[in-house]
Amino acid sequence: MTVSEIESETTGSHAEAAVEEALRPHAEQAFAGELAALAAADDRPRPARWRLSPWAVATYLLGGTLPDGTVITPKYVGPRRIVEVAVTTLATDRALLLLGVPGTAKTWVSEHLAAAVSGDSTLLVQGTAGTPEEAVRYGWNYAQLLAHGPSRAALVPSPIMRAMADGMTARVEELTRIPADVQDTLITILSEKTLPIPELGSETQAVRGFNLIATANDRDRGVNELSSALRRRFNTVVLPLPATAEAEVDIVSRRVDQLGRSLDLPAVPDGMTEIHRVVTVFRELRDGVTADGRTKLKSPSGTLSTAEAISVVTGGLALAAHFGDGVLRAGDVAAGILGAVVRDPAADRVIWQEYLETVVRERDGWKDFYRACREVSA
Repeated sequence: MTVSEIESETTGSHAEAAVEEALRPHAEQAFAGELAALAAADDRPRPARWRLSPWAVATYLLGGTLPDGTVITPKYVGPRRIVEVAVTTLATDRALLLLGVPGTAKTWVSEHLAAAVSGDSTLLVQGTAGTPEEAVRYGWNYAQLLAHGPSRAALVPSPIMRAMADGMTARVEELTRIPADVQDTLITILSEKTLPIPELGSETQAVRGFNLIATANDRDRGVNELSSALRRRFNTVVLPLPATAEAEVDIVSRRVDQLGRSLDLPAVPDGMTEIHRVVTVFRELRDGVTADGRTKLKSPSGTLSTAEAISVVTGGLALAAHFGDGVLRAGDVAAGILGAVVRDPAADRVIWQEYLETVVRERDGWKDFYRACREVSA
C-alpha cells in the first residue's frame, strides 16, 4: 500500500468516526445506507443532477421495502400526496415553500428532501431578523478585496449561490423571519434563475438541478409576511398536524427512539404508556376538547406541537436513565409537560390547573400522572 493510499484510508476512517460521534449527523450521513440501497434499486428516470428518481425520493421519506428486502424507515408520517406534491414541485422550475404551525416537521422534511435529491442538505440559510442580504446573495473576503480589488477570488458565495452553480438544492429556514428587503432578493433568483454580480459586471446562472426549499410557520405570518411577488415564485405545501393520536404517538416514539440511541437512553417501548399520555394531553389542550368530545377545554398560549412532545419525552427518558431505574414514568415527564403548557404564568397556569382537576383527576388509570403533575405544579 502506498503512502497516499494509507493517508486516504486514514482520512476516510477519521471521517467515518466523526460521523459516528456527531450528536446529530446530517440526513445524508445518518441514512447513507438507505440512500445507497435506493440508488442501487432505482431504475426510474431521474431529473438532471438528482441522486434519485422522484419515486425513490418519496419512498425515502415515506418508507417502504425494496425488492432486495432493504427496509426504508419512514422519515415523515402523514398524507402521501403531500410528499408527492413536494417532490414533484422540486422536479419543476418552481421553488417549494413548506408551511405549517410550529412542530409539523417542516425543517425535518426540508432536510431529507435535500439529502435525497442532491445528497447534501447543508446548503442552508437560517432565517432570523438579522439575516443580511449577503447570506442570500454573496459576500466578500475583505483581505482579498483590499489587496486585489473585486474579483471572483475575493467573492464568498452564499449557500444559494453555490447551489445555483452546482445544480443542487438550497434551503431557507424560517423565511418569514427574514427582513422583507432581504426576502425580495430571492425574486430574481427564483424567476430569472440568475444572480447578478454588479461589482464584477457578471452573473451566476443556475444550472439544471437547482431548486430551493423554504420553510415558514403559520404563527409568524405577521413578522415579515411574504410579498405577493415572492409568494408567486413558490408552490406552497401545507404540512398538517398529525390527524390522529395514533399517528402522533407513532411519530413521537420513532423520533424519541432515534434521539435516545444517540444519547444512550432507554428504549422507547419501556415508556409507551407515558408517550400516550403526553400526546393525549397535548392534543386535548391544543384542540380545546377532550378525546371523547364530552368536555370543552381552554387552550393555553403555547403551540403544544409534536416536536415539543418529542422534547418532553426525551427529557423524561434522560431523567429516568440518570436519576431513576431506566423506566419512563409519570414523574419523569410531569415537569416537561408543565414547562410546555405554562408559557404565560398568569393565564396558562389557571388553564393547566383546571385541566388537571376536571379531566386528569377523573381519568381511569391516571392517578399516578395526576399526583406527579400536582407535585410539580405546587
